[in-house]
Amino acid sequence: MPTFSAPDGTRLAYRVTGEGTPLVCFPGGPTDAGYLGDLGGLSAHHRLILLDPRGTGGSAVPEDTSSYRSDRQVEDIEALRTHLGLPAMDLLAHSAGTNTAIQYAARHPDRLRRLALIGPSTRAVGIPVPGGTRRDLARLRAHEPWFAAAFGALEALTEGTGTDADAAAVAPFFHGRWDAAARRHHEASRPANQEAVALFGAGDAFTPHATRAALAAFPSPALLLTGEYDLNSPPQPTAEIAALFPRATLAVQAGAGHHPWIDDPARFTAEVAAFLA
Repeated sequence: MPTFSAPDGTRLAYRVTGEGTPLVCFPGGPTDAGYLGDLGGLSAHHRLILLDPRGTGGSAVPEDTSSYRSDRQVEDIEALRTHLGLPAMDLLAHSAGTNTAIQYAARHPDRLRRLALIGPSTRAVGIPVPGGTRRDLARLRAHEPWFAAAFGALEALTEGTGTDADAAAVAPFFHGRWDAAARRHHEASRPANQEAVALFGAGDAFTPHATRAALAAFPSPALLLTGEYDLNSPPQPTAEIAALFPRATLAVQAGAGHHPWIDDPARFTAEVAAFLA
């Protein structure tokens, strides 16, 4: 696995798969990029450069753990761009990783050719996701055999009384199909470094007002793609993030959850490849 040095000297690793124009990919979690796989076959269109964030996968644990913060990891992405020798790059991020990608766009707008945010988080731009929005979206799955138990757990989490068991029980809501493949993928995408998760949004890692102001002048096209059933990134808040970009495309993938490349690889690949073309 190739590595490079972050600005603070931490050795960071990345995976390479596919052929064609490079597409730098930053995962959620924070966890290693392994769960992204080949992004549903997107590697047939692009050479995917999948970065393992600091402290995950093949990347080293930093000496200064405050560098797990989302805003600090912006410069890890910039160091990777420099390492790859790209004057400007296409960047795709998923879930929590979209916070860092959004902050990258705010800080280094001239270094991005196109930006794809998949299942985007709202934390970097301070858009709330009301509990009622999540509950209403969850009720669309009322016909599923697992719904009753999962919805009860969601209610507890929404009310602030949820447990770790409840957090595990809502997993089916994050997939368009809760089958064996989805279960395997769910296990593979779970973060192993809980310190990295805890410190990702610590302190003033997010400055929504400043980030929104910077995005208003972002010159490049942005794609915001979420699943019809994505409780983490519901369509309405995702549309609100899209409205912050001057040149945004909003895509809601029918029948998909938080990992749309798993739920319908062909549809996901077609949408993202067309945007990046």
